[in-house]
Amino acid sequence: MAQKVLNLISSFLSKKIRTAIYSARESIGEHKRDIVVTHVEQACLGLRETRDEFEDALQRFKNLVCVNETTLDHKYNLLNRQYQFCCAKSDAVSNRIRAIEQVSEALFKEWESELNEYTNRNLRAHSKQQLKVARQNYARLIRSMQKAEAKIQPVLAAFKDQVLYLKHNLNAQAIAALRHEFIEIGIDISQLINAMEQTIAEASQFVAVLTDQKALPSR
Repeated sequence: MAQKVLNLISSFLSKKIRTAIYSARESIGEHKRDIVVTHVEQACLGLRETRDEFEDALQRFKNLVCVNETTLDHKYNLLNRQYQFCCAKSDAVSNRIRAIEQVSEALFKEWESELNEYTNRNLRAHSKQQLKVARQNYARLIRSMQKAEAKIQPVLAAFKDQVLYLKHNLNAQAIAALRHEFIEIGIDISQLINAMEQTIAEASQFVAVLTDQKALPSR
């Protein structure tokens, strides 16, 4: 019970802090819409970097299963570093998705509350429709990002298994045993890359729609 209360207090304080930060940024002309666009663009960059890391890891894995025993230590070190890079990039993607969720929640809440401030019914109706479209695009974007994010951890887990197996069995027999596993992990990485590319496309569409909505409609 005490932990639940602490979690509620922590969540409340976090929202208060985020609200203060958004207000401070808006005071210098940086609105929530712009913050959302920035976070989405950063998330896209993170997805591209993560995709590139996995593509590079896949290529290194291809090279690994074809090496001589004398170079196993060197190849293990390269593959392990690649795994660490992939972990770091995937963590960055998760953090950016959480940031998008937080600022978007604040944006939509503010947008909806401000609809009642309109005196022109046509403008209010148009803005309400824009809000509906933005929420629909946002929902698709987040689902796509979460789908890509969900595919990362299983691939990382399989990747880690192979790195550990290689570490513990630095010999030609271990490499031969990895050949079959490589086929499976290669398929997983390819699917992950496809999911990331779809998410990047969704994010680009979302940013385009949100950016286009800056212009006022004709009366």
